[in-house]
Amino acid sequence: MLKIEKQLTEKDLCILLQGRLDSQTSPQLEKEILDSIPGVEKLTLDMKELEYISSAGLRVLLVAMKAMKNQGEMKLVSVGETVRDILEVTGFADILTIE
Repeated sequence: MLKIEKQLTEKDLCILLQGRLDSQTSPQLEKEILDSIPGVEKLTLDMKELEYISSAGLRVLLVAMKAMKNQGEMKLVSVGETVRDILEVTGFADILTIE
């Protein structure tokens, strides 16, 4: 299960992710992001409560990064140790902005 909370302040969108981002929940997140980013210049994905991310979840991060490339920036914040390890092993830590 994945819980998604969105906070939009002018052109900054923060999405708080809670739970698991896997093949069952990634389509939900992809739709939320793509529906929400028109006009957004800064997308922040807060992962402090994200327990797990699968390859399907990683694909959603790539989709979001490509969508934001033409209109602003995207970053991941508060990435927990388990998710950070997955990002590092897969090489995603090298292409995503993680704070």
